[in-house]
Amino acid sequence: MMPLTGENRVLAYYGLQKLNQNPSEGLKALIELNLLRKAITIADVVFILGPRINAAGRMDDARHAVKLLISETEHASSHAEVLNRHNRDRKDYDMTITLEAKSMLENDPLQLQRKTTVLFKNDWHKGVIGIVASRLIDTWYRPTIIFTESNGVLAGSARSIPGFDIHEAIHSCSDLLEQYGGHMFAAGLTLKPENFEAFKERFEEVVSSTIDERLLTPEIEINGVIDFADITPKFYNILNQFAPFGPGNMRPVFATYGVNDTSWSKIVGDDHLKFFVEKNQAKLSGVGWNMSGQLGRVKDSTPFDLCYTLDENEWNGKKRIEMIVKDIR
Repeated sequence: MMPLTGENRVLAYYGLQKLNQNPSEGLKALIELNLLRKAITIADVVFILGPRINAAGRMDDARHAVKLLISETEHASSHAEVLNRHNRDRKDYDMTITLEAKSMLENDPLQLQRKTTVLFKNDWHKGVIGIVASRLIDTWYRPTIIFTESNGVLAGSARSIPGFDIHEAIHSCSDLLEQYGGHMFAAGLTLKPENFEAFKERFEEVVSSTIDERLLTPEIEINGVIDFADITPKFYNILNQFAPFGPGNMRPVFATYGVNDTSWSKIVGDDHLKFFVEKNQAKLSGVGWNMSGQLGRVKDSTPFDLCYTLDENEWNGKKRIEMIVKDIR
């Protein structure tokens, strides 16, 4: 979450050069195991390499990640396999717990009135509750804390929405806590089981009395309105001159209004929507992660608006510019 500006940007730029030209044996093994054959980007680090390194500590022992990073050629592949396995386990726990948490929220009639999301189940895996908190924000968009039981106390992982200091809100409940720490966007905390209900209500009171109601409605900042005909290889190459992208230098978000389905849009994977759309005879494809519920809107024969970022998809040696759809209306 550190901003990719200043010295961070310099370090990221040269770090990517190192990853692409001469990675350590451990990272090379992880790259090969996950079939990263094109130039590695910050997105690959954030969504593919980073989570696998991080999964070691979440699911078992962080020393597995250290062994990968310092390993020599003969051991690198086996260490990479271990991290991949931990990441698969992490995904399974993540999916199961997220579904359980969503079910709890959907069956709680009071949740719609709340400005917070606070949930507890004693057998949820401690290593993934922070990820689950982030996923619930994608749906409910509330300051969120997910608790599980660990060594006789309740351990919680908190995630915030942009503009709200969740650490300060937790600090206001400190008399009910055993330990806590973090920053504006994320925090960790522990409390005694008998204090959970009191904390849940106090946290709701604190957030309700201090949060700006406008923060509870998600917004997407659009950097420019363009037509599909504007999206050319030259245009995409110019965009990439602003890379590496990340906090403080996010990938530009574009909007195109009045687009139509080509009749080929469909659901792919578990919950994703593959777009095949057009405007003024210019066509473009893309993917909307976890947007399968929007298929009916796409297919109802009326024009709709999209906002998206652009990425390059490479398949069988052929490159194609695609949308990563953020929202539809």
